[in-house]
Amino acid sequence: MRIAYLECFSGISGDMFLGALVDAGVPARLLEETVEALNIGARLEAERVQRNGISAIKATVYANGEKDLPREIYWEQQALQREAAYHEHGPKTTHSHEPVQLLEHNYSNSSGRAPEPHEHGRGLKEISEIIRRAAISESAKTTAIAIFEALGAAEAKVHNCDIESIHFHEVGAVDAMVDIVCAAVGAEALGVEEFLCSPLNVGGGTVKCAHGTLPVPAPATLELLKNAPVYSSGVQAELVTPTGAAIVKTLAKRFTPFPAMTVEKTGHGAGTRDFAEHANVVRLTIGEAQPKVSPTIAQELITVLEANVDDLNPQVFGYVMDRLLEEGALDAFGVPVQMKKNRPGMLLTVLSKTEDASRLAKLIFQETTTLGVRQREEKRQALARRWVTVTTRWGDVRLKIAIMNGTVTNYAPEYEDCRRIAAECHVPLKSVMQEAVQKYLVSNEKQ
Repeated sequence: MRIAYLECFSGISGDMFLGALVDAGVPARLLEETVEALNIGARLEAERVQRNGISAIKATVYANGEKDLPREIYWEQQALQREAAYHEHGPKTTHSHEPVQLLEHNYSNSSGRAPEPHEHGRGLKEISEIIRRAAISESAKTTAIAIFEALGAAEAKVHNCDIESIHFHEVGAVDAMVDIVCAAVGAEALGVEEFLCSPLNVGGGTVKCAHGTLPVPAPATLELLKNAPVYSSGVQAELVTPTGAAIVKTLAKRFTPFPAMTVEKTGHGAGTRDFAEHANVVRLTIGEAQPKVSPTIAQELITVLEANVDDLNPQVFGYVMDRLLEEGALDAFGVPVQMKKNRPGMLLTVLSKTEDASRLAKLIFQETTTLGVRQREEKRQALARRWVTVTTRWGDVRLKIAIMNGTVTNYAPEYEDCRRIAAECHVPLKSVMQEAVQKYLVSNEKQ
């Protein structure tokens, strides 16, 4: 199955998605013809730019010859204009029965169109009619209208009104239609069966919009991202816009880490800003999905070191084992043996990473009385493992969890943690170990 994977590590907006489509192989001319088919006085330009050293395509919408402005610049200009109008004409009154006019929905990542004031704007019904009349495929029309409806439903929820009351200012509607309809046409042109998406970096801070200064993500964006995994990298900027969120909500079938796939091609779509911390792009990867491979038991090559000792102080033998483990041995143990001339002795065995074998052999010579160390390489199968921490009444204890094919097969509290707590709190060691296991089992049942 052919799939497309969106990586939104710098968020996503309508123009970023269009840029990624073009960079991934969708002909720019196809999107230009789509804009012409809408017949709304707009055009689309795609140019190659750099974002923090990454080459990407920047898609820019022109409506009636006007180019996108960064959102914060636009709203600063609007504030100045309102202040000047106030001083010249006095305060302007608004009426509650007027339709909800939306300006913020269509802005690109950290940027936006400078909308012209429009008394009535376009409602979703009118926008849907424009899309239906356009010379594009029926499936693309359906997708585009679905994206617009998702956007309208989110705005209606935020403003507590009917979706029919949602109106888009004239220029705002132009930008949104170009972004959304081209997204639908371009997504269809990729010829993929499924869109997948990464968790989305929403940014942070505040953003100025038609409703004043609001926290990031904007209310409509957050509404659209319900049930989607989101996070903030700390960048103080709006990274996911409502239009970008609506596109993801409609196109993406599921959210996942990078899927198993054979990569065919990739594309990068650029946002307006160029951040110092990261490349302000969205990445689109196209390829064939691969069957999910069940995890197997890992196999590795290790070195086994052995030495027979029959004249070593038993206290030193214990010390040597501790030193070997401290120096990186995978394991070390001793087995009683009967040696020549019927002398009792110990067989010291050390499991080592291949790269550590020489260093550990030298340590054995230095710390024991042996005159020879045997060495051989063996294959070892090892289960995947991870650490978890549980809190007992006496303190935190780590447990080592062994996993085979995604299933926990064994768990054991860390001895040193339990021994330290037992000594400090004057409680039996077995009580600490038992409670640690019980805490782990209870927490595991709740997951």
